[in-house]
Amino acid sequence: MAYYQRLRDLREDMDKTQTEIAEYLGTTTQYYGKYELGYSEIPFERAIMLAKYYNVSLDYIAGLTNNKRGLASSDLSESEQELLRFAASLSKEERKRLLELAALIDKIQ
Repeated sequence: MAYYQRLRDLREDMDKTQTEIAEYLGTTTQYYGKYELGYSEIPFERAIMLAKYYNVSLDYIAGLTNNKRGLASSDLSESEQELLRFAASLSKEERKRLLELAALIDKIQ
C-alpha cells in the first residue's frame, strides 16, 4: 500500500476532512490533497505530525507494516532490517519498480 493511500484511510477512519487535516498541518487543502493523491511527497515533519495526530507509527504511515504501532527491531532479522533500510533509501519510482520486481518473483515461486 502506498503511503498516500494510508493517509487517506487514516483521515477517513477518523471522519476528518482534508480541510481539517490541512489546517492542523498548517497548509492548504489543495496542497494536502496532493499528498493523498501521491502527487507530492509529504515532508518528514508533517509525516511526524500526522503520526502523532493519528497515534500511529511512521512505519505504518509509510506502509512498511500493517501494525499501527510500527516495526520493532527485535521482531525483524538483520537481513529484513537491511532490506527495509535499502527500500527507505529509494526514490518513489525506484520503490515502485522494486515492488513490481517482488511481485514477479512471487509469481515465479
